[in-house]
Amino acid sequence: MKIICIGRNYLAHAKELNNEVPDEPVIFLKPDTAKIPGKKVFFLPDFSKDVHHELEVVLKISRNGKNIAEKFAHRYFDELSLGIDFTARDLQNKLKAKGLPWELAKAFDGSAPTGKFVPLANYPPVLDFHLNVNGKTVQHGNTQDLIFSFAKIVSFASSYFTLLKGDQIFTGTPAGVGPVKKGDKLEAYLFEEKILDLDIR
Repeated sequence: MKIICIGRNYLAHAKELNNEVPDEPVIFLKPDTAKIPGKKVFFLPDFSKDVHHELEVVLKISRNGKNIAEKFAHRYFDELSLGIDFTARDLQNKLKAKGLPWELAKAFDGSAPTGKFVPLANYPPVLDFHLNVNGKTVQHGNTQDLIFSFAKIVSFASSYFTLLKGDQIFTGTPAGVGPVKKGDKLEAYLFEEKILDLDIR
């Protein structure tokens, strides 16, 4: 299983990190060891003092595909979830300053938890979602604000990687990313339905 992640896909988030707005999807990968099996607990890594939450809509690929035309991309995913792209921000900033890849800051063990996957057909075309940390909403997103649509992301990614059934695509985070600390409780909602419940240890 591949975990394909899209960076800088909401304008406000790109601006909050002082990043350029991309003219095509920014892609990085996470290994399957970035998933959190069993009980939903995220353990802070010892190599970072500044791990941030990044809430994202996650697509699950439903059939194999390569060089998928954008107009047919909707045929290749029928389930979605919410996930957290955990980022060691201090380490990422050091890597970016040196012009190095982000994987050490983005792809570490446990860095891509997702909630339950639900049928896409159960929801309207435009999705509203938010993240609460200790009961307070810290991120709020709406897919009408995506720079690149789900169809564009799937089509673009498939021109470089063969998409396989079960692959997951993290579609980008809205503004409001911030640090987590031991003892925090993260709850992610799609509209008013809780999708992900995660404890920070």
